[in-house]
Amino acid sequence: MSNTSSEMLIARMERLPLGPFHYRMLVINGAAWAFDAFDVGLVTFVVTALTSAWKLTSTQVGSILSIGLVGMFVGAILSGPIADRWGRKAVFQITMLLFAVFSLLCAVAPNFTSLLIFRFLVGVGLGGETPVVTSLLGEFIPAAHRGKVQGLLNTFWAIGWLLSAMISYFIIPAYGWRWAFVAGALPALYIFFVRRHLPESPRWLIARGRYDEANKIIEKIEGITSKTHTLPPVVVDNLQPEVAATQEKVTLSVLFSNKYIKRTIMLWGLWFLGMFGYYGLFSWLPSLFVKAGHTMLKSFLYVLIMQIAYVPNQIVCAYLMDKFGRKWLLVTNLILAGIATIVYGWALGNSVTTGFVVLLGVITSFFVSAIWGITYTYTPELYPTNIRATGVSGASACSRIGSFLAPIVIGAGLSSIGISGVFGIVAGAFILGAFLVAALGIETKGMILKDS
Repeated sequence: MSNTSSEMLIARMERLPLGPFHYRMLVINGAAWAFDAFDVGLVTFVVTALTSAWKLTSTQVGSILSIGLVGMFVGAILSGPIADRWGRKAVFQITMLLFAVFSLLCAVAPNFTSLLIFRFLVGVGLGGETPVVTSLLGEFIPAAHRGKVQGLLNTFWAIGWLLSAMISYFIIPAYGWRWAFVAGALPALYIFFVRRHLPESPRWLIARGRYDEANKIIEKIEGITSKTHTLPPVVVDNLQPEVAATQEKVTLSVLFSNKYIKRTIMLWGLWFLGMFGYYGLFSWLPSLFVKAGHTMLKSFLYVLIMQIAYVPNQIVCAYLMDKFGRKWLLVTNLILAGIATIVYGWALGNSVTTGFVVLLGVITSFFVSAIWGITYTYTPELYPTNIRATGVSGASACSRIGSFLAPIVIGAGLSSIGISGVFGIVAGAFILGAFLVAALGIETKGMILKDS
């Protein structure tokens, strides 16, 4: 068997122990993830300051929170099929550039309308990056370790959110909201690092029949890994020969073929409900604390404390996924997040002491964080390489619908059903997601990624 046949190339990647290259890929992709979270978190703090500075109405606040999510929807829809046809690396770079440039322009926005336009275009960059990052990293990681590495990816989201909370805590009260957007534009410098150090996915190259290019990248990975580890022998017994994908146009319709329709329905529902729950919880939190009588500075501090709790369970689940699997770990955390949200909403809406409210928020954040640590690992495993980014793209687009609707629903519901009522809706989203995964999900622990 040729050393550059598709099954041999895959076998050479699968037999590699985790080494410096894999962790470098985690950091490269994770840093991009952190920048995304930084922007998403930042705007929730900025609108609190803008409400006072520009005398915004609740409807205008909801518009600022939601318009970037509309852009994310557009970016998600476009980037997946493009990345499956033209490669992961180029799309990754373009989306990072869009994000950085328009984030900087947000800092100089002269009025409400221009800020909405720039926030939309920032969202296009952010939304386009999600399918690429989640697909790309998993395509480099051996099946035995993919849960751990992919799971750790989402800890960078928490780091980005924490950074946005700290920047907001120290910069916005002292220097104003515009300088917070300037800090959000710093990822522009990261593009040059990505351009130099990010290789194209060998699995994508193999799926396109470009075996020699894939072989050169794999040889480099083997060379880096061999400096710190002894390379195991190549075993191809459990691998099926793969046929390179043709160059036909990749569309979302393929996700609804008989082979993929159940997992597509499950994933689209999961991403919609999960992101509705996430944004339903976090997008209004700083403003809700201010509404409850706390100063803007204290509100930022409370949210910062809660975001610290976003990290531990992601690390725990990253290691548990390779041992116990993805499906039931995800179901468990969805249910626990729903229960915690109900209790948290009750406390927030019934004048419970601030310390107890923050504690309940920490517990809720703990379980919600695991949902995304598992989901970002699970989703790209359910599709083959030639449609993987498209599959993630479709699910991600559904999440943007959920994240777009959540701030609007929360804002509209606060006056009619109160904080406890809207948090009950959020909890229902998490629990419904759990039933969906339990009914239609499959287990992917230890599964070698297919290439066609």
